[in-house]
Amino acid sequence: MEKLLLGIDIGTSACKVAVFDLQGKVLSQAAKEYKVYYPAPGFVEQNPDEWWEAVCAAIKETLAYPGIDAARIAGIGIDGQSWSAIPINKKGEVLSNTPIWMDTRAADICRETVDRIGFDRIFELSGNSFEPTYSTPKILWFKKNMPDVYSSTYKFLQSNSFIAFKLTGQISQDLSQGYGIHSFDMKKGKWDEGFCEELGFDGEKLPEIYQCHDVIGEVTAESAAQTGLAKGTPVVAGGLDACCGTLGAGVVKVGQTQEQGGQAGGMSICLDSSVAHPKLILSFHVVPDLWLLQGGTVGGGGAIKWFKQEFGAFEEMEARARGSSPFKIMDEEAEKIPAGSEGLLFLPYMAGERSPLWDRKAKGVFFGLDYSKTRAHMIRAVMEGCAFALQHNMKTAEEIGVGADELIAMGGAANSRLWTQIKADITGKTIKVPTSDTATTLGAAILAGVGTGLYKSFEQAVEDTIVITRTHQPDMKAHSVYEKSYGIYLELYEKLKDTMQKV
Repeated sequence: MEKLLLGIDIGTSACKVAVFDLQGKVLSQAAKEYKVYYPAPGFVEQNPDEWWEAVCAAIKETLAYPGIDAARIAGIGIDGQSWSAIPINKKGEVLSNTPIWMDTRAADICRETVDRIGFDRIFELSGNSFEPTYSTPKILWFKKNMPDVYSSTYKFLQSNSFIAFKLTGQISQDLSQGYGIHSFDMKKGKWDEGFCEELGFDGEKLPEIYQCHDVIGEVTAESAAQTGLAKGTPVVAGGLDACCGTLGAGVVKVGQTQEQGGQAGGMSICLDSSVAHPKLILSFHVVPDLWLLQGGTVGGGGAIKWFKQEFGAFEEMEARARGSSPFKIMDEEAEKIPAGSEGLLFLPYMAGERSPLWDRKAKGVFFGLDYSKTRAHMIRAVMEGCAFALQHNMKTAEEIGVGADELIAMGGAANSRLWTQIKADITGKTIKVPTSDTATTLGAAILAGVGTGLYKSFEQAVEDTIVITRTHQPDMKAHSVYEKSYGIYLELYEKLKDTMQKV
């Protein structure tokens, strides 16, 4: 029987698990939610053990589909959210909840560290700004505020490496997640032990680095019993969710660009050298010898989900009556509103903002409300605001000569033809949408396929699995309308940012 691949995605609100055939077709999938904890202002945590419980449940569900035999799974790949700092002891026990990518508790530590070492020195090695959302400040926070946890920590893990550890018992650090720790040499792909000490933490607490498609171990008897997987199934190191999603969208060549529409938004431009911008994010790709210049925004699918939860009672009711989706109903309403939402603008900074603002105090804003505006105006404005955040990152990349001719969309937002067209119109770029909206888990599965030899190369894997199903060309008339709105969008933040700091 044909061999299969399994991809695991550790997202912000849920884990997703999918089984693929070698042509990239989803044969079974499941998702299980887990909690996000907010114990204090600026603190945003998750419990890695709850991730594992959700993963076990989701894997069991996928394996229960007719025709899915665990023995047919030839490899497992794992992707995960960025910038975790999971402290485990030598027994492999989790010592504390991990701060996640939205956590900003270490802001003071960031200021102290940059003042002591200098921004330029940190940026020169790591290719990234020193922000509280990254892993390094969180490790330093543990050392300062939870010294018992820090001293008992054997290794700090990332989200995907934690799940890989639970499956195999092997400790690892994949190349693409290295960028979250500022002692990572972005040109060489190695830890700089001396810079660990200079930053103020013990480099021995960092795991050995592996290529993302390297097989790091096999499913143990214990994890097989917990998940239903076959003992001995190979597991690869995996990678950053944005990088796996980029692979799953088909980006394996220099100049190709992924547009992300998951819980968060952003873009990833594929490069063959380490080209950094202090306001953007630079990581290794999961594909060897390539880098990704990324823009990561808070504004994405999470913003429209928030709007549905708080203001979408009508759409929920209408969807139930029609047997449809509330998001589809919201699309239909927003499509009736012209480009620019008749002057209504939305700043999508619902949890501060990452690149290119790096402002943890930034706030979401509706601007331009009057009695003529409807809920449909607000829905469209949310979509447009998230697209403006994408454009802001793309324009920032152009400052260092990095551009994109076309975008390849991934994530749930790509299911919305309207939202995808809005992004094409605002950026002025062609946007292509692949077959599957499971690009991230597919990318993780492709890593397993390459690592176990089922695909001869990443190029072959993409050729075998990725099919473009639709293409959105920009409406340049709408683009000219949006250029004016984009200018106001930028101006609003500049005029409000000092006020935002007071809230």
